[in-house]
Amino acid sequence: MRLSLFGSALGLAWLLGSSALASTLIVHARVVDGTGAAARAASVRIDKDRVVAVGKLKPRPGEAIVDAKGLTLAPGFIDAHSHHDRQAEKTPEMAMLAAQGVTTIVVGQDGESALPIGAYFDQLTRSPLAVNVASYTGHGSLRARAMGQDYKRPATPAEMAAMSADLARDLRAGSLGLSTGLEYDPGIYGPPEEVVALAKTAAAGGGRYISHMRSEDVKLDAAIDEVIAIGRDAKLPVQISHLKIGIVDRWGEAPKILAKLDAARAQGVDITADVYPYGYWQSNLSVLLPERNFEDRAAARFALTKLTTPEGLRIAVFAPDPSLVGKTIAQIAAERRADPVETYLALTKQSEAYRAAHPEVERVDAVIGSAMSEADIAAFVAWKHSVICSDGMTHGLHPRGFGAFAKILRVYVREKHLLTLEQAVHKMSAQTAAQLGIAERGTIAPGFHADLVLFDPARIADRADLEHPNALATGVSTVWVNGAVVFDKGVPTAARPGQVVRRAGWRPGG
Repeated sequence: MRLSLFGSALGLAWLLGSSALASTLIVHARVVDGTGAAARAASVRIDKDRVVAVGKLKPRPGEAIVDAKGLTLAPGFIDAHSHHDRQAEKTPEMAMLAAQGVTTIVVGQDGESALPIGAYFDQLTRSPLAVNVASYTGHGSLRARAMGQDYKRPATPAEMAAMSADLARDLRAGSLGLSTGLEYDPGIYGPPEEVVALAKTAAAGGGRYISHMRSEDVKLDAAIDEVIAIGRDAKLPVQISHLKIGIVDRWGEAPKILAKLDAARAQGVDITADVYPYGYWQSNLSVLLPERNFEDRAAARFALTKLTTPEGLRIAVFAPDPSLVGKTIAQIAAERRADPVETYLALTKQSEAYRAAHPEVERVDAVIGSAMSEADIAAFVAWKHSVICSDGMTHGLHPRGFGAFAKILRVYVREKHLLTLEQAVHKMSAQTAAQLGIAERGTIAPGFHADLVLFDPARIADRADLEHPNALATGVSTVWVNGAVVFDKGVPTAARPGQVVRRAGWRPGG
């Protein structure tokens, strides 16, 4: 990026982050505007936190000029399903996101969110990050607040009323809607009618529904049917989180799954999905045992045969014994001279006991499991109504938090030609904004927020893998968030211009 400044005093003010300059002009860029339209040569003018003009533009006196040198300028990418808010205060520069061109994260996923969201938004306003943050309200968090530790049952009418009131309050504060994590405690114990009732509250408040479904493997069809039913009965847009087929016996059935989703859309259900481009997931140990029977050897053996393998299940977090982090179940079993099934069950029981004894610990365990086929991932990425997510964090052993968006551009655009550059950018920007109910972001157009990424489509690449999960992506030159440069030439800046993103149509006071 080359800068030329007209007037030394004004130039110094711009470099110091002052708003003394009227605008910044980016010239000689190939603009991919997020709409899906073909790339074009254009200049883009930024004034404060907005794009104010796009086209053949002449510099103004005193204006900062950024020479893009023919690189691609796109809207900042929107991570449709993120956990980067966890421990974000330790890395407010969010380099792992900026290095991929991500400028907005959508959190409150899998049924887990801050409550009340208004207080969380106030905190972000006082101590902003380098990226923008939007959030759903988590069903599991609502349940925990209303039911405490006595959650292994349906909610009472009084508890339902409390959850509905908390959700309505969050919607008035700008929540995107309701998220569920129906494979996790406590959401797993919420019956379908409970979820539908809360989804209706979300719909009444102008919100949406997003779900980590009840099953991504054995009961996948029934889980999808539940999401479709929620969309139909509650009359609101619904999105499947990190769509996948996580069981070996059903690999190759992505076309069948997509046909089911397309049929629902044809019947008037606004159902969509987000996808991350990896064949392995990250979750907790107990997720492979949906009945939560930690003595069930048959269920554990099935999980380690059909849903992953002892060699493919790697410990990412283990509070009871951190020395196990990075090891697979197969390795731990070999060290203990034990059967992998016995080892998995023993670790799960140890983790559950630790969680009960240490309720203050936010993350007791996590595992990374190999489970999906590349052909299915590619089909889900290519689906017209899917967008891209990382499901990632600012730390941990899964590389998706540091590489998902760069990997889409490297693998599915440059190497496999599954998507054009314009299609991929659309999925990662304007389409995401539309599907999640986010206004004035995701498109390079006058009036939109100046969230922008300047990158080389021939060089952008993910570098994170299981051996180096926290390696930054390469190929991004400059990133602007709300008009401020947060990443330049591979290095994050000191700017923290991230804003709270409330759902489209929100107004103060609800």
